[in-house]
Amino acid sequence: MFYVLSWFSVFGLIALWSLSAWALHSVAVWSVSNASALTGVASGVEGLLLPEWLPPWVPPEIAQTMTPLLAGFAPVVESLLQTMPALAGGLTVVAWVIWGLGSALLLLLGAGLHLGIAMWRRHSSGSGPQPGSRLAA
Repeated sequence: MFYVLSWFSVFGLIALWSLSAWALHSVAVWSVSNASALTGVASGVEGLLLPEWLPPWVPPEIAQTMTPLLAGFAPVVESLLQTMPALAGGLTVVAWVIWGLGSALLLLLGAGLHLGIAMWRRHSSGSGPQPGSRLAA
């Protein structure tokens, strides 16, 4: 009975693992495919600016240095947003690999539970006096 319960719980965990991996993969592929639309940028990145709350907290020299540095990153960000949909295929491979590793670990957990139950049953059945172990006087 314990074997059935342990394997039932392991297969239930595999089902939950599969469902969560599928859901996270779907959300990730959707967000990667629509990355440029999610940023609110229609034609491209024109320039990145420092947030309004940051300049009062940092020295003016750093704020003046950061503004051109962020403007230089604008083409990099634009190219990343344009290549994001192509990364969706690679994300599928990564999701399958992670799902496979997690499922293998859960199956190893099931095998460990199975062996643990077998050892426990063998130990509990061997704790009493054995009929053949008595010495005849």
